Amino acid sequence: MFNRISVIVLDGVGIGAAPDAADYGDEGTNSIGNVAKVLGGIDLPNMEKLGLGNVEEIKGVPPTDHPTGGYGKMQPLSAGKDTIQGHWEMMGIHLPEPSPTYPNGFPDEIMTVFEEKIGRGTLANRPASGTEIIKELGEEHIRTGKPIVYTSADSVFQIAAHEDVIPIEELYEMCLVARDILKGKHAVGRVIARPFIGTSPENFKRTDRRRDFSKTPESDTVLDKCYAAGLDVWSVGKIDDIFVHRGITRKNHTLDNKESIKATIELLEEPFKGLLFINLIEFDMIFGHRNDPQGYYEALKTFDDAIPEIQKRLSDDDLVIVSADHGVDPTTKSTDHSREYVPLLVFGPRVGAVDLGIRKTFADVGATITENFGLTPPMIGTSFLSDLKKSKG
Repeated sequence: MFNRISVIVLDGVGIGAAPDAADYGDEGTNSIGNVAKVLGGIDLPNMEKLGLGNVEEIKGVPPTDHPTGGYGKMQPLSAGKDTIQGHWEMMGIHLPEPSPTYPNGFPDEIMTVFEEKIGRGTLANRPASGTEIIKELGEEHIRTGKPIVYTSADSVFQIAAHEDVIPIEELYEMCLVARDILKGKHAVGRVIARPFIGTSPENFKRTDRRRDFSKTPESDTVLDKCYAAGLDVWSVGKIDDIFVHRGITRKNHTLDNKESIKATIELLEEPFKGLLFINLIEFDMIFGHRNDPQGYYEALKTFDDAIPEIQKRLSDDDLVIVSADHGVDPTTKSTDHSREYVPLLVFGPRVGAVDLGIRKTFADVGATITENFGLTPPMIGTSFLSDLKKSKG
């Protein structure tokens, strides 16, 4: 048994098209592999040592004969390819139906009620790039006071507003109104507040006060089970929003990878027993959605460089699981999430080399956590805890 398990989610870091990728228009996607090809090779020495190159062919990251951890990949089981599906599945929730998307904007039955409840009209109501829509409609929004409502290929209802026009707390209240409306067949995965500042399209800039309002899990997640058992459940990044602030004993709502990595290292220096759950958002939010393979690689490199610092703070009672929630291949024409396998790297002082193979669901992570702490396992997922015990030197 490990006293502490840390799960680090590299948001949007896929490692090859899932078997059903064609159903999502994602044939040939491979977030890490394609970035390496486009850039002529990448250098991730610490993940290479753990066995990343043994999972998939990655130019510049060769397989190693002597991995220092567990390695494999996981196939998505839930329908869809969004943040909610990936994270919830990892924590034992199966979503057999994809969350609704709105390629033609939200229907009148949603928008009429929303506008009545917030007491004003709205702009846009269509799929759009978040940075482009504020350039296009930011000045009209400032002039009229109407919030900009838009969506994407993901299951999201996004509200953009200038912080001097609609104060941040009022924007959050609008999101709560939308969240209350978007139920049943319209239960989108997330309602997202997108505040921005600036005086003209040339300098409009989204601020770091984004907030996600997720739908609520209908059954207990692994976080809930750990919480009920009296274990520590600490979150870093947007984990608290993804799980509607449920089953968490300590929140660290960091806003970028650097801040999240720093918080992770600092938290590992503190004593706790239970789960530390981290999301590193920038692979997805900044680089994947903007088709920036160089930036994507630099973010991977930043995390890779941090691995030795994480390892220094581990005791024999620590286990670290690194994975992802979906892909966002920045080398394709699409700027959307991609239906991919996700990497699985597992390390700690008591973990040796072990091929964890191809896992059938992300929920194997949650099953491993519950077995370790003697909790009721999730309805889906197979623990790999015994494989790790076999691997220790």
